[in-house]
Amino acid sequence: MNSHDLLLKYNVPVPRYTSYPTVPFWKEKIPSQSDWAHLVKAKFEASNGVEGMSLYIHLPYCESLCTYCGCNTRITVNHSVEIPYIHTVLKEWELYLNLFNDKPNIKDLHLGGGTPTFFKPENLKLLIEGISLNCNIHPQAEFSFEAHPDNTTEAHLQVLYDLNFRRLSLGIQDFDPIVQDTIHRFQSVAQVAEVTQQARRIGYTSINYDIIYGLPKQTEKSIQNTIAEVIRLKPNRIAYYSYAHVPWHKPGQRKFTEADLPSGTEKRRLYEIGKLMLLDEGYLDIGMDHFSMPNEAMYLAQQNKSLHRNFMGYTDKKTQLLLGLGVSAISDAGNVYAQNVKTIENYRQQIEQGNWAIHKGYILDNKDIYIKELITELICNFEVTWSENYFETDEILNIYDRLLEMHNDKLIVLDGLTIQVTPLGHTFIRNICSVFDMYMYHDTQLKEEKFSNAV
Repeated sequence: MNSHDLLLKYNVPVPRYTSYPTVPFWKEKIPSQSDWAHLVKAKFEASNGVEGMSLYIHLPYCESLCTYCGCNTRITVNHSVEIPYIHTVLKEWELYLNLFNDKPNIKDLHLGGGTPTFFKPENLKLLIEGISLNCNIHPQAEFSFEAHPDNTTEAHLQVLYDLNFRRLSLGIQDFDPIVQDTIHRFQSVAQVAEVTQQARRIGYTSINYDIIYGLPKQTEKSIQNTIAEVIRLKPNRIAYYSYAHVPWHKPGQRKFTEADLPSGTEKRRLYEIGKLMLLDEGYLDIGMDHFSMPNEAMYLAQQNKSLHRNFMGYTDKKTQLLLGLGVSAISDAGNVYAQNVKTIENYRQQIEQGNWAIHKGYILDNKDIYIKELITELICNFEVTWSENYFETDEILNIYDRLLEMHNDKLIVLDGLTIQVTPLGHTFIRNICSVFDMYMYHDTQLKEEKFSNAV
């Protein structure tokens, strides 16, 4: 089967697998307030001492809407919202501190959004100092934040560096003026270069650029020009994501139409152009949609098979407990997920009342936990040996049928129960992981309604 036919066959809606079960299937087994407290405390006590824990803090505010964006945001130019929101996040953190018997060992802390650099530097300092006040910093800790090149100042960089941040992720998406106008996301090459140079002078050791392929009005020439500028600036890491078109979920994406988007074949061509340019420059292909220089921790983690994946994406800092603070933030305590409510007003109300602001979640059974680990192994290391013990007879037959089909299509190599993903199969790793997704197997209609296409 040629590449065009493979693309037509496998370019279907599938999850990105930052969790299993994926969020749309969290219909039952939602943790109660007491369930959540009990399970989080148990995981903390079991893992905090040596391994430490991870924190994700969602800062939702943006001054303007990027129409491609699928994140939970609040658009405003009123910066008086900063302090009240920070106070609520710190109160949520205090709920956790009151639950724990020991000081948390923070191994991984990430500020996402929204636009974290919407917040003034002194307010970010207030937030991080408040979080760190009753914590220990793990010896292997890594602090990172997402930033918009258009509003990231040297003061932002210096304040966060002084608070142990060493990794910066800049949302580039595309440098082409026509594409930027279509998606309402503006930053010049000069702005990105200035922020990058300032960060390096200050001492940041890892800078990531986010690039998206498949955006409206993108062409082969525009993606070549964008990647050429990225290569010239030499970030340490690059996340080269597929645009997820889900206008039923994010109405802002209706600002343009499907006619403005590259077709499946054209979109894949955009990715291959960018990928080859990056590989020729010495970047290495890491996991799904990620590239890094050879001396980066993420590449080394892949080589020693310690690469991990969670709601923040790929990371070399694996922990058993990830707590999400802020509106819509998602937490993972190993055998239970919880997502906070999605509106700021409701979030603040719940926290002020002394409650966990849980909107939805899921308590995993043993089968869920096994499949979660299996999919994580596949999507991080591109190989796994699986067991039939956790599946029903009809599920096993379906798994074998789909794996054999993928083997025949040269996406994987089968050796008994061992799966080795081929270089061709890297393109379709989401499809390969979906073979073991028993929620999609038993509810095929939902995937058509909730997920973006694989390519």
